[in-house]
Amino acid sequence: MGETFKTIAVFQYSYEAQILKGRLESDGIKVFLFDDLTIDTDPLVSNAIGGVKLKVLANQEQEAIHVLKSIKKYSVDGEGNSITCPNCNSKKTELFSTIKDVKSLFWFVFGLLFSLLPFYTKYKYRCQNCNVEFNL
Repeated sequence: MGETFKTIAVFQYSYEAQILKGRLESDGIKVFLFDDLTIDTDPLVSNAIGGVKLKVLANQEQEAIHVLKSIKKYSVDGEGNSITCPNCNSKKTELFSTIKDVKSLFWFVFGLLFSLLPFYTKYKYRCQNCNVEFNL
């Protein structure tokens, strides 16, 4: 009888899945990525084909889910402490890039026109509870 794989997570890009694949494999869980090479070839088709699927053996599914739940999904500082929202003191904050100022917009358009990566990107934190954007 063949081994059966179960999908436990889906990602837009393969680098996200590769990080968790390494973590799961270090715990002895057999992992398989599906559609990662297709999305690496053309990242724009990620939504169309349903993203990169992280699959594990069916008999290791619960163990893999437990490992994934133990990983912090929110931003931490250089010492591993959670970053708290200054408005509501929530620890559910995420780092994101923005192009809300003129300098960021200029470099975004310049990069778009000349097929270059943007030289300047502004990063902020956003609270998942109250949606406040802030800097450290």
